[in-house]
Amino acid sequence: MANYYKTIVVGSDGSKSSLLAVERAAKMASAFGATLVIGTAYYETEADATKSLRQDSVTILGDKDALANLEAAAEHARQHGAKDVQTATRPGTPVEALMAIVRDNNAELLVVGNRGINSLTGRLLGSVPADVARQSDCDVMIVHTVS
Repeated sequence: MANYYKTIVVGSDGSKSSLLAVERAAKMASAFGATLVIGTAYYETEADATKSLRQDSVTILGDKDALANLEAAAEHARQHGAKDVQTATRPGTPVEALMAIVRDNNAELLVVGNRGINSLTGRLLGSVPADVARQSDCDVMIVHTVS
């Protein structure tokens, strides 16, 4: 079988539900022998963070907090079979950051948790999983992490 997924990106904000998505992505990366890139967004200022109306992700202020979350997620991925694990941070909203990370890494698959997809806010304003599914040029896998 051809190794179609060479690079898999998974979003993680450090929450328990996002670590479930990391776990699933790690198992897929292991099965395909793919590079796993764990990505997260961060806001550069408190003003930027308060502009975001979304309540479906953890607010990370500054890249130092983002890097600490990613190191924990990378270790979690390694514990679940991923061999080649990289991390990436980008300023902006979760959707903007994940789309940039996917493009920058020429990823064939993006994995996100379903957190926020069934909330009222998600239905009215959109949710990270729904928005990335609409905007992505690669395959998107939405992992059931919360009901």
